[in-house]
Amino acid sequence: MKLLRFGPRGHEKPGLLDDNGVIRDLSAHVTDLAGESLDRHALEGLAALDASSLPEVPTDTRLGPCVAGVGKFICIGLNYSDHAAETGAQVPPEPVIFNKWTSAICGPNDEVIIPRDSEKTDWEVELGVVIGKAGSYIDEADAMQHVAGFCVVNDVSERAFQLERSGTWDKGKGCDTFGPLGPWLVTPDEVTDPHQLDMWLDVDGKRYQDGNTRTMVYQIPFLISYLSRFMSLQPGDVISTGTPPGVGMGQQPPVYLKPGQRMRLGIQGLGEQHQTVVADQKR
Repeated sequence: MKLLRFGPRGHEKPGLLDDNGVIRDLSAHVTDLAGESLDRHALEGLAALDASSLPEVPTDTRLGPCVAGVGKFICIGLNYSDHAAETGAQVPPEPVIFNKWTSAICGPNDEVIIPRDSEKTDWEVELGVVIGKAGSYIDEADAMQHVAGFCVVNDVSERAFQLERSGTWDKGKGCDTFGPLGPWLVTPDEVTDPHQLDMWLDVDGKRYQDGNTRTMVYQIPFLISYLSRFMSLQPGDVISTGTPPGVGMGQQPPVYLKPGQRMRLGIQGLGEQHQTVVADQKR
């Protein structure tokens, strides 16, 4: 299934995309795509529904983040060998872990806000893994049983905040709107091999990122097992698994986002995101 959430910000309803590309309303069958509703058995119940019998949703309806109630938004740094090379970094001996704050989460096509005092806001297309079954100290062989589905993530990053202001990376990763999720939460039965997916990102029609998840250093089962040694994983937690080469910081000279620009990014089988970049207008 391709599950999604639609409607105004903060008032999204659960839905699915049927085989004809029509959005269908699931709110009569599930409260939201969060918590226990992400369990494999719950998802099997939704898959058994006759999609054609569900109410249609207008095509111009806003899409929200594809999962609700995210408790942890965990990111893996330098997890693509070719991306590490472009930034001049070594592939780490263990996964680099950092966080995006859940207040960064937004819809896949919402505006991305450049923070005040930012001069180095950057892009990163990433494969997101959504946890559906809780666990600690998960065996690598069992890890995929804990996955509810996969989604597109744009790990928007402010490089000066991240790398030049001392401390951890987190301050450059968790600004508001720096975590678009979706458009869909695609269940594992539709993803034959999550480590063989093309992924791309354009800015104003120019292709910057054109990679594949096959160059991931630490693959998904290992990441789930590894993370679960340091924290319990809960339904709705999102793991963003790293980015291929082509980020703005890696260009010669570096290129960063400016208000008015448009990002388009996607992953094979998981859909596309489209974001307009705007300046922070908060007072």
